[in-house]
Amino acid sequence: MSRYYITTAIPYVNGKPHIGHALELIETDVLARHKRQRGDEVRFQSGTDDNALKNVQSAEAAGIPTQEYVEKAAAAFEALREPLGLSFDDFIKTGSDPRHRPGVEKLWLASAARGDFYQKDYEGLYCVGCEQFYTEDELIEGRCPEHGTIPELVHENNWFFRLSAYQEKLRELISTDELHIEPAYRKREVLSFIQSGLQDFSVSRSVARAREWGIPVPGDSEQIIYVWYDALANYITGPGYGTDPGGFRYWWTDANSRVHVIGKGILRFHAVYWPAMLLSAGEALPTKIYVHEYLTANGQKIGKSAGNAADLGELIARFGQDAVRWWFVRDVALRGDTDYTDERLVTRANEDLANNIGNLVNRTVSMINRYRGGRITPPAAEDGLAAGLRAARQAAAAAIDDALGHFDFRRAAEAIVAIGDEGNRYVEAVRPWELAKAERKGEAGTGPLDGALGELLVTCRELAGHLRPFLPGAARRVAEQCGDGGDAVLPASPIFPRLEL
Repeated sequence: MSRYYITTAIPYVNGKPHIGHALELIETDVLARHKRQRGDEVRFQSGTDDNALKNVQSAEAAGIPTQEYVEKAAAAFEALREPLGLSFDDFIKTGSDPRHRPGVEKLWLASAARGDFYQKDYEGLYCVGCEQFYTEDELIEGRCPEHGTIPELVHENNWFFRLSAYQEKLRELISTDELHIEPAYRKREVLSFIQSGLQDFSVSRSVARAREWGIPVPGDSEQIIYVWYDALANYITGPGYGTDPGGFRYWWTDANSRVHVIGKGILRFHAVYWPAMLLSAGEALPTKIYVHEYLTANGQKIGKSAGNAADLGELIARFGQDAVRWWFVRDVALRGDTDYTDERLVTRANEDLANNIGNLVNRTVSMINRYRGGRITPPAAEDGLAAGLRAARQAAAAAIDDALGHFDFRRAAEAIVAIGDEGNRYVEAVRPWELAKAERKGEAGTGPLDGALGELLVTCRELAGHLRPFLPGAARRVAEQCGDGGDAVLPASPIFPRLEL
């Protein structure tokens, strides 16, 4: 049994959760559930980034204390667990979790002991939305490439981290896939950035500019630890770095896989800054970084500042958890941004879930109830008409494993849809209703119909198993309706209703 630790990035809590946040949460949940299904020991962690300046600004705009604001906002993210069907084992709030600050301080002191911090005056263009400095050539017509805002010119004295000292080590780790990045073109992007020459970066902000919000630099009461340095540490403070040595060793140092799922806009922080921080502190690095693209609306990135984000609660209330989760795994592209529309979600749910998988389950259970009183034995004999169906079933597990190993949810979902396609084709080819008619007339024995119904029941039960990581609620309903592995099925009822706009 392998030990598998997987995390989402932690979002700022300067607004309500929206559909853009759901993508990463669902993808990570599918990976965690898949690994559990395959017998691995899994720890799935999510959380919120509470110590950002933009959170302070949002609290000021709301007219309430920052701590009160971030606690309330963070609770809304944690509450996504039920409506989205998430299975995270831990949820860390960096502004209030008692594990976090001791771990951040320990990480800082480890790098300080190595001599990887120094102070200097600095002037640069700073985007509060990204909590990041930009150079002139990184801007687009003078604006932040992520938020479209004009960065402010900042001049102050900060602590800097010697990122440049780790350039060659990082290049080696990533080029050899010891630190593996998927998709491969994102790996090439990171290597190109490293090859251009790494510059030391600021890891603190003045107390005044941080509005006294965040974790103070150990030994320097005039500086607050940079929010990205603070936030990245959540991946190790959650398992116990700085508070629980045994838990940290078990889930980080000794884990077989340490996996981060992130959006493309924060790749540099996770694939360059974070590994360098861990190298400096003498700790193990992540083993894999999965990078997803953006959701867009009319070609524009979905986000709070853009004001184009569908409300998650409303979306789930309208279309249901199954349809929402399925759209994210079946329609979102591995490469390139994906435009979200209600029409696309409804079309995908109706085609794949209601008309394909749901239709097959309903037909199968209905016929078993009609022709065999709800009881059937799975077939032992080979059925020539079932060759394509059996091939799809036999290929599915390996296809799903391979696709998810390459962060390709669409290809994994296709392997499940293929079983539904073959199952419905099999029904039309074998025509159980005609076998039942021939049986009643005495023109055939019970074998052909029993064999066909048994073949279909095996198919539906295997579909339930394959669906578990993707649609846990629906998978449970399919399994229950198909008798949970016993010899009797339940009365048929629609698993997936057809959706309307």
